Amino acid sequence: MEEKLKAFERLLVIMDELREKCPWDKKQTIESLRHLTIEETYELADAILDNDLPNIKKELGDVLLHIVFYARIASETKEFDIADVINSLCEKLISRHPHIYGVKENWEKLKLKEGNKSVLGGVPNSLPSLIKASRIQEKARAVGFDWEKPEQVWEKVQEEISELKHEIDSKASKEKIEGEFGDVLFSLINYARFVDVNAEDALERTNKKFIKRFQYLESEAAKIGKPLSEMTLAEMDVYWNKAKEL
Repeated sequence: MEEKLKAFERLLVIMDELREKCPWDKKQTIESLRHLTIEETYELADAILDNDLPNIKKELGDVLLHIVFYARIASETKEFDIADVINSLCEKLISRHPHIYGVKENWEKLKLKEGNKSVLGGVPNSLPSLIKASRIQEKARAVGFDWEKPEQVWEKVQEEISELKHEIDSKASKEKIEGEFGDVLFSLINYARFVDVNAEDALERTNKKFIKRFQYLESEAAKIGKPLSEMTLAEMDVYWNKAKEL
């Protein structure tokens, strides 16, 4: 424990020095760091998806730096400091684990006691839509609002697809088609939860798979000196099918 505390203290000292002496660090604000924090979080997510443990360690360090950075900036106006952040987190963890520290109680009910007026109030507005849909469904389930069987959810998926097709076939407005398309996505994400699939991870793995195959197609086209724009779809399919075998 002593070694860990020393390492954290070293980070705090370095952060203080950077804030006082580095021109770039001195001019940063909580607002200016926001987009960088989002970027670092996605880089961590990529490393986790790739099961790249050395990179996970690196990206965790970058995220930790941002946490310390925000706390240092806030301490300058005496809003809060890193100790306040950590103590607040500790109190929240204790209150949300009454099965360890007290009487057992439903997680979402505990969050309502903390001040959330809705079970869904804890879902950040800025979450990517796919992740937000999954979190909304999980929170609704925690208070009993959920389907009972996967088969019921799959029937809902089929129903939503039929409604989407109807709107498209009837040449409905873009808004109606968009609404039905959103319903299809929401129901598919719900079904993924019932078959123990993380929809975000599943889609990202497919993204990576497509990128790998497409880049193989590009490299093979370059070998024969023919731009993709000058190849027929049939020609590209030959290399695409080879890429699927890799």
